[in-house]
Amino acid sequence: MPMYQPSSRRRDGGDGKLDADGGGQVLDLKTAVKDGILGGDGAFFGGGVAEKLDLKKMIAELEPIDVPSVFICPISLEPMQDPVTLCTGQTYERSNILRWFSLGHCTCPTTMQELWEGSVTPNTTLHQLIYSWFSQKYLAMKKRSEDVQGRALELLETLKKVKGQARVQALKDLRQVVVAHDSAKKTVVDNNGISLVSSLLGHFTSHAVGSEVIGILVNLDLDSQSKANLMQPAKVSLMVDMLNEGSIETKINCTRLIETLMTGKDFGSEIISSLSLLVGLLRLVKDKRHPNGVFAGLSLLKSVCSYEPVRVSLVSIGAVPQLVELLPSFNNECLELSLYVLEVLSTLPEGRMALKDCRNTIPNVVRLMMKVSESCTQFALSILWAVCKLSPDECASLAVEAGLAAKLLLVIQSGCNPAMKQRSAELLKLCSVNYTATIFISKCKLTRTIQ
Repeated sequence: MPMYQPSSRRRDGGDGKLDADGGGQVLDLKTAVKDGILGGDGAFFGGGVAEKLDLKKMIAELEPIDVPSVFICPISLEPMQDPVTLCTGQTYERSNILRWFSLGHCTCPTTMQELWEGSVTPNTTLHQLIYSWFSQKYLAMKKRSEDVQGRALELLETLKKVKGQARVQALKDLRQVVVAHDSAKKTVVDNNGISLVSSLLGHFTSHAVGSEVIGILVNLDLDSQSKANLMQPAKVSLMVDMLNEGSIETKINCTRLIETLMTGKDFGSEIISSLSLLVGLLRLVKDKRHPNGVFAGLSLLKSVCSYEPVRVSLVSIGAVPQLVELLPSFNNECLELSLYVLEVLSTLPEGRMALKDCRNTIPNVVRLMMKVSESCTQFALSILWAVCKLSPDECASLAVEAGLAAKLLLVIQSGCNPAMKQRSAELLKLCSVNYTATIFISKCKLTRTIQ
C-alpha cells in the first residue's frame, strides 16, 4: 500500500458538503470537483468512469500521491473505500469505525463527543467522489504506461532497420525508457528484445553502440539463455575493452553485467581470466573520483576471486600492494570487500609473500581491527596471521610496534565468535615469542589494559 500524504483541503460533514477551511463557507462536492478545488475533473464525477474499475486495486497500484484530506480516514490515515458518517458529522472508513465501537468506545474518535445515536450512515456522495478521483489518476497512469510500452515496441522495431548513428540514437532512447519505466523493461523482455539488443554486440561493434547495448542489458532480468548468449568470446572481449576504455558509466555497467553473467550455470572461469579484465578492474578501483565505480570494481573482484587461476593472476599483476595502499581511502562498504579479496589472496604462497613485502600491510590492516565490523576484523586477523606466520621474526615485531597486541586483547575480551578469539590468542602468543613478558607489556603499552 503506498504511503499517502493527505493534502490540506476541506472537511466533510457527511451530507455531501465540504466546510472550507473553517471559514464557514459550505461547498457542494460536485461543485468542488467541477471547479478543481480537489484537483478533479467534472467529467469524472457522476459515473464518467467504467464501474468495473476496482477502488481497492486502484489505491494499491497508484504511486504515492497527494490525496485530498477529506478522502483520508482519521483513524487509519489511509484513503477510504467505504466512507460512513456518524451523528457528529465526522466521516470514517466503515471497518475502522466499527472496530472502534467493538472495543467498547461510545465516542467519536476525532471530537471525543459522546454519540447520542449509534448508527452509521453511508456517505455515498463522498464515496463517488473518491472513486472518481482515483479513477482519473489510475486511468492517467495506465495511459502513461501504455504509451511507454508502445514507445519501447516502436524502438525495438526501429533497431531492426537502422544502422550507424541512427542505431546509436535508437539504443540511447531505448535505454532511457528502460531505465525510467518498469513497464518498458517487461515489454523489452516479453518481445524478444534481449536477443535483439544482444545481437548487436560482436567483433565489429563500435563502442558507441556497445555502451548503449550494455546500458540496456544491465537493467533487464536476464534468463539463463540470454546469459549464455552473452558469454560468447567476442561479446565478452568487447565488454572487457569497454571496461578499460569507456566512460565511467560504461565501465560500471560492464562490471555489473559481467558479475551478472557469473551467476549463469554455463559460466566458465576462462571468461574472467583475462589479464586485461583484471587490470581494468584495478584501474576502476583506484579511481577515487567515482565511488560507485570503486564499489562495482571491488564487488566483481570479490566474485572473480572464487577462481584460483584468477587469484594467481591478480597477485601477478600487483593487486596486493595496490589494494593495501588504498585501504585508508575506502569507505566501510568498500573496506569489507577489499579485505575479503586480500584475505583470499593470502591463501596463496605468492599472495602471502606479496603481503609481507608491502611495508604498509601490517600498519594499515592493524588499524582496521575492531573499527569497522566483525567481518572486517575477521578478515584482518586472517591476513595478519598469514603474514606473521610466514616470517615471525620480522613481522611479529612490526605488528607489535603497530599496536596489534592491544587490538588482539580487545577481540579476546569482546563478544566476537570463539574462533576469532582463539585466532587472536594464537597471534598474540606468536607476537610475544621474541620478547620477555615485561618488555612485551611495555612495548604494547598494555599495563593499564591488564590492570
